[in-house]
Amino acid sequence: MDSWVSLVTKLINILKRLGGGALVGMMVVTCVDVVFRGFNRPIFGAVEVVSFMATVVLACAMPLTEFENGHVGVDLFIRRLSPKTQAWCDAITKLLSGGLFGLVCWQMLLYANTVKATGEVSMSLQFPDYILIYVVAVAFGVLSLVILTECLMNLRKAGER
Repeated sequence: MDSWVSLVTKLINILKRLGGGALVGMMVVTCVDVVFRGFNRPIFGAVEVVSFMATVVLACAMPLTEFENGHVGVDLFIRRLSPKTQAWCDAITKLLSGGLFGLVCWQMLLYANTVKATGEVSMSLQFPDYILIYVVAVAFGVLSLVILTECLMNLRKAGER
């Protein structure tokens, strides 16, 4: 189990770096575009590039947020249950969530293949849209692995006496 968690952690770190790079890229493109607009020379496609990078930032942040339990949760009812029952509830919830994001990943991969086959590109820069869809699909796949890993940990905790 430790080697599996290590692999998932490495995948999260790769996505974290990719998302961080996209965030820095957003900042640089936006700042340079603002300065150039002062000289009446805006960067062509800056809004499109920033929106692409924002998509990458959001998708890459999801697995790390889940891994660090950085999401908001409401558990007023669950907190009153025994730790073992809480672990079972968490495991079931994580199993369903992992399955959902696994399904989303699979459907996004199919959609990316369709977009690639049709040759769809972005409006201004003519950037192939399927590349961005593949990145988001991979991020959702890693998110699914993170959630299912947490599910296994909760099942282990629920099985303890």
